[in-house]
Amino acid sequence: MKTIFEKIIDGEIQCNRVYENEHVLAFLDVAPLSVGHTLVIPKESVSSLHELTPECGAALGEALVTVSKAIVKATGVSEYNILQNNGKLAHQAVFHVHFHIIPKPSDQSGLSIVWNATELDDGARYCFPPSWHTHSVKHFFCNTLDWFQCIPQYFKTLLIFL
Repeated sequence: MKTIFEKIIDGEIQCNRVYENEHVLAFLDVAPLSVGHTLVIPKESVSSLHELTPECGAALGEALVTVSKAIVKATGVSEYNILQNNGKLAHQAVFHVHFHIIPKPSDQSGLSIVWNATELDDGARYCFPPSWHTHSVKHFFCNTLDWFQCIPQYFKTLLIFL
């Protein structure tokens, strides 16, 4: 069964298109959180970001920059959120990759979130060099091999595939 976004891409459902190329379509959200709220979707039909081809992912990245600039120019609002969810637990409602660009003109309009931050647990701390927050980025990259030795084998394997 086609998602609503596939039906929009195929022209079965109309939308207010603001940008389109061979890989990407951007259109105004039908239930906007603020004026200019726009959806940017790939024409490739996958539900999660990690499933996209690199070519489509790159086209999405370029489109996000282009559309964001257009929204800022059209609305005069230079503060905005870009939201993208993957999976039901992450609050994805339409299972087709999509990004929301949501202008934030005021505290009362746009995206409102509660950020439930927690402490980084000891099990995850080993992924970062001890000097992560106290030294420059240059220092971090110069010492990458030093702390790489302490990363468990499964992380080393993952990094090799990236």
